[in-house]
Amino acid sequence: MSSDRDTSDPGSGADLAFDALADPVRREILGVLAEEDETSAGALAERITSVGRTAVSTHLRVLRVAGLVTERREGRFRYYSIDPSGAAAEVIRLLHGLFRDSLRDARSAVEDGPVTDVAEAG
Repeated sequence: MSSDRDTSDPGSGADLAFDALADPVRREILGVLAEEDETSAGALAERITSVGRTAVSTHLRVLRVAGLVTERREGRFRYYSIDPSGAAAEVIRLLHGLFRDSLRDARSAVEDGPVTDVAEAG
């Protein structure tokens, strides 16, 4: 497993992760890795048909630097998997908090019922 991540700025992990997630090809790669747990770069390139093999390797490097995937080398092969303890965990925590608060507000609004204007009710 290798790491090119800059850990000098603790806030940079989520920023790099969100930048990496902005690309649809990288999201597709993460989707394949979520299905397969771990897979080789070659197998990923076969599944990702919207770009060539070299571009898949470039996208994998961006995902690795962002802390979203890990790389394991075995001989001349490289195997990738989602890194649940890296920046992915930070992104999930952030999104969970945002959506949790929004869902709590929506639930309160539904439970309290519609707000009517006193002037309209009279």
